[in-house]
Amino acid sequence: MVKTVYTAGSGPAVVLMPEMPGISPHVLRLARWVRDAGFTVYVPSLFGTDGAYPTAEEGTKVLRRACVSAEFRAFAGGGTSPVTTWLRGLARQAHAECGGPGVGAIGLCFTGNFALTMALEPAVIAPVVNHPSRPSDDPAGLDMSDEDARMVRERIERDGLKVLAYRFDNDRWCTGQRFAAYQALLGDAFDGRVLPGDSARLDPPPFFRDVVETPHSVVTAHLVDDEGHPTVKARDEILAFLAERLILPGDGESDGRTQ
Repeated sequence: MVKTVYTAGSGPAVVLMPEMPGISPHVLRLARWVRDAGFTVYVPSLFGTDGAYPTAEEGTKVLRRACVSAEFRAFAGGGTSPVTTWLRGLARQAHAECGGPGVGAIGLCFTGNFALTMALEPAVIAPVVNHPSRPSDDPAGLDMSDEDARMVRERIERDGLKVLAYRFDNDRWCTGQRFAAYQALLGDAFDGRVLPGDSARLDPPPFFRDVVETPHSVVTAHLVDDEGHPTVKARDEILAFLAERLILPGDGESDGRTQ
């Protein structure tokens, strides 16, 4: 399996996975914030057109192709998506290249839960699960096989990891049922944070306005880039979470956001 991976920055590695329908300018903005906080960011191209805001029609086509792809297994009962094996390999390679105590993993939307599944790779020590939308036909589904769920729980408990997660309270793609399922699996290790839906950006790009329709992408398409805004606070909490776990004392501190 060969895929394009964009990299930038220096410091410990963070794998930032795109949201549906691809590596949009908002995903790239988040990548720059991660880079400027003191990390080497790795952004794998998994679907869609890199760097573009697709139309609602184009984005829907990307979504449909991904949903039937054997790489992703988007529906309940499909088990763990095979692409996560490749992503764990990317994390392993990134750790070898960047050093440090380990690697961060940020999943978004369609890739949200991948950050948790990647914790099966010992190098991954800072998983961030943002508004996980799969399986699309089961609002309480975990998007992984029962065996992988058991191994993830054991790894989290054994190594004392924390899992940071975000969603809007009225998100119909990532519901409270899904966060409750994560909580049941991981207990206190799951830190699920819920933002009010009325804090979401009101004028997102066409795919999010016409297809997603509800507040969803906390730190990308629905982020409101105003100081003190709840979505900006969520972004800063993610950067602080990564810094706390990945930057060793004496290696410098994260300074949060840099344009």
